[in-house]
Amino acid sequence: MSNNPFNHSHFIGYINQVTPQYVKVHFPSSVLMKSFTFYGEELKGGLVGNYVVIEGEKYGFLGKILELSLPEKERLELSEKSFNTKEFHPTGKIEILLSFELFEPSNIDKGLNSLPMIGAKVFICSSKFIKGYFKGFGVKKVHKDTAPVIELGRLTYDKSTIVELSQQAIFGRHCAVVGTTGGGKSYTVSKLAEGIINNNNKAILIDPTGEYSNFDNIAGKTTAPLVLSNDAFLHYSNLTISDLFVLLRPSGQVQAPKLLEAIKSLKILRILENNIDGEFITKPNDNTFSIKISNEIRENIYVKDNNIFKSGQLMRPFNRVYNKFIEQIEGINSDFDIRNLSLQITKECVYDVDRNDSKKWGGNNDTHLNNCVSLILRINNLINNPDFKKLFGFDKQKNDASELINGINSFLDDDKNILRIGFEEVSFDFQAREILANAIGKFLLELARKERFKEKPLVLFIDEAHQYLNKKVKDEYFDVTELSSFDNIAKECRKYGLFLCIATQMPRDIPNGTLSQIGTFITHRLINHQDKEAIANACSSANRDTLSFLPVLGSGEAILMGVDFPMPVMLKVEMPLIKPKSDTPLF
Repeated sequence: MSNNPFNHSHFIGYINQVTPQYVKVHFPSSVLMKSFTFYGEELKGGLVGNYVVIEGEKYGFLGKILELSLPEKERLELSEKSFNTKEFHPTGKIEILLSFELFEPSNIDKGLNSLPMIGAKVFICSSKFIKGYFKGFGVKKVHKDTAPVIELGRLTYDKSTIVELSQQAIFGRHCAVVGTTGGGKSYTVSKLAEGIINNNNKAILIDPTGEYSNFDNIAGKTTAPLVLSNDAFLHYSNLTISDLFVLLRPSGQVQAPKLLEAIKSLKILRILENNIDGEFITKPNDNTFSIKISNEIRENIYVKDNNIFKSGQLMRPFNRVYNKFIEQIEGINSDFDIRNLSLQITKECVYDVDRNDSKKWGGNNDTHLNNCVSLILRINNLINNPDFKKLFGFDKQKNDASELINGINSFLDDDKNILRIGFEEVSFDFQAREILANAIGKFLLELARKERFKEKPLVLFIDEAHQYLNKKVKDEYFDVTELSSFDNIAKECRKYGLFLCIATQMPRDIPNGTLSQIGTFITHRLINHQDKEAIANACSSANRDTLSFLPVLGSGEAILMGVDFPMPVMLKVEMPLIKPKSDTPLF
């Protein structure tokens, strides 16, 4: 960084008004607004959006020109002829972005401890000076020379200035890439993912449409993609019980309790099959498990058609197994054979107690069975649907190499940089996409809590994030269930080394709790008032003057704002080498 930001050949005017929000500059002559050349680079002086430096007594100030105008009298005299022959005296409005020490400009202060004085000189800022700041944003001085950087693009109003940002500043407090369709979000996400590869770090990319499939073919850098419903699946046993409830939507009065009891019974059946020890559990024949109650007493659990039979049977052996293995049975994972679930529900439709023997379940309860018919049909529809068979592996083994959780664990253990999880072939029925994405988030959240990413941080990219965040499942019979794993990642996981990077065209649909945790916003063109308000409310450095540029940004242009950035940066994102498949089809 140049030690002298004030080049007197680039003087443009004097400060003539100071307010807490902005300052105004008076140009003694319109000649001072002509083009400058500084160290071989051309600087367009006086254009709105250009950076300027202001020379104070103890501090220098970096600012950005927000608007230019002529005094009213001179505006009335303006014509093509007078513009070339007569001297005018424009004024400009400047937003103060940060202050720095006069004799050590690299020492910056995000807060404004002082303001320029009336009469302070204003100079056009050179690109050599301004780009030195970008690398240092969000990085402690001791790490400044070693922190990995990502070359994101160039300043919109000065194409000679490269914007290189530390990876820590971009992702260290989570990141959001927002903007309307066609604004350049996909190219920005690709550029960030390229930076992850170049810095030899790790990222998982949730790709809802397949537009990032070009990342699949980078030798030595990306692992084989996991395209769900095609060559990969999430085994249903890795879903939580609450995920299953979202898929099956039992009504709260009868169906939900029967579904819970059926799941408990099938978990107990699996435990019985896996824990025959010749003492506590024995199996005298194919349909009977004998449970030790005391040294003198053994009682039986009867199995019929791979289901536990309850009608008229003793409760005590069932409860004894439940109490002994309660942690496994009440665990959140779905470790049972789901293909037997609908039939087990019919076995659960019994009276709570036998009329003649309180130690036994009662006989069949036809009323409960009739109430559960719609649930049984939904279960059969789900497990026999060929799309969902491929997606949840109803007829596959949990340890299959193409199982999603196994694939994620393999990626975390290898030396590759990017894993793409493709949702392009996943059905929209049963809210399967939201449930799958939430399950992935929940798995990574648990790994983060176990400090898996402390030494090797992981960035989780979520494209079209409005599809997965702020989702609730509800119908006329089923109570509300929130899919909140990504919200929890945003709130908890910065300190664990798991970082979110969400991309969305509708920031208003992202939960406020998630948006408020985002530290970096790369904001492309936004037109909708609610979307702009969502960004303004979530980003502390977003002021009204900065946000006024959002509707007029061109394709690929963005405003970078965030906690670690002492000033908003307007830039044009560089074209990535690995381009997404997001071009608009031609008529």
